[in-house]
Amino acid sequence: MDASVLRTKITEYITANNTCALATGADGFIRNTPIEYSYHDGCFWMFSEGGEKFVGLEKNPNVCIEIFDKYAGFGSLKGLQVMGVASIVEPFSAEYNAHAAVKKISLAALQKLNPPMNLIKVQPVNADFLNSDFKKDGFDSRQHMVF
Repeated sequence: MDASVLRTKITEYITANNTCALATGADGFIRNTPIEYSYHDGCFWMFSEGGEKFVGLEKNPNVCIEIFDKYAGFGSLKGLQVMGVASIVEPFSAEYNAHAAVKKISLAALQKLNPPMNLIKVQPVNADFLNSDFKKDGFDSRQHMVF
């Protein structure tokens, strides 16, 4: 499949959804967390109150994001696995405030929280897209893309 067509199909799939499984881990610790995301500026963005996913993030920035459709049969598989590098965005930095604006969350509401809401940013590195529909167009149902 042409790289630009694949990039468009992957971006469409990412933006058509808003929930993923975020896998983090380090030193024998692994956590896989369902979490809401936004996708803009070429990155995944996730507000989070905290949780055990940060145990892995503190020691290892490498993460895996999985977005998938409900299983409806072998001929209709659709899921995207994205490997990326995570960072924690400084609360109330320009980047943090810009994402709050994208999410339409007022800074005043965020500033009332103690501790402040964490913002995870994931820069995608590569992705594997499994989509049974690709076979209808003569392509392998599994496609790989480097961001």
